[in-house]
Amino acid sequence: MREVRLADTTLLECERCHGMWIDAVTFEHICASREAQAAVLHQRPPTDRPSASAEVHYRKCVACGKMMNRLNFGRQSGTIVDLCRGHGTYLDAGELHRIVSFIEGGGLDRARQHQIEELREEERRLRIAQSARESPSGDWRDSGSFIHPEIIALLDQLRRQS
Repeated sequence: MREVRLADTTLLECERCHGMWIDAVTFEHICASREAQAAVLHQRPPTDRPSASAEVHYRKCVACGKMMNRLNFGRQSGTIVDLCRGHGTYLDAGELHRIVSFIEGGGLDRARQHQIEELREEERRLRIAQSARESPSGDWRDSGSFIHPEIIALLDQLRRQS
């Protein structure tokens, strides 16, 4: 892999396949910086997506050697990235350009809004379950609704921000 400079960031690129390794801090910076995004869009033209029948390859993290998770970036972008939460992200050729295009097109904002709507719906289900539990005739155990404590904390945080 060789170092490649984009605006004020440096990442590693495979000279053979043009895949990229981006450490976690640098990837967050690219996702947040308009300057870095502009550099990606100007220097990294998109490549054709692999065909749907392309074989899936699980990769090991460059830093720790553990198998990386495959995730849909932003939960809605359609770009599947290989992620090691502690160390970084491996992107196939053209994926960085697609991710930046997704961000610039408002994709992350839409994904956040969708997540807020999901949390509000979960909060609504929680309120229904609590009402059923408090009601003498309702049996909350049959409601099928369970809210993880982290979701409740996130809802409280969202409520304070609104």
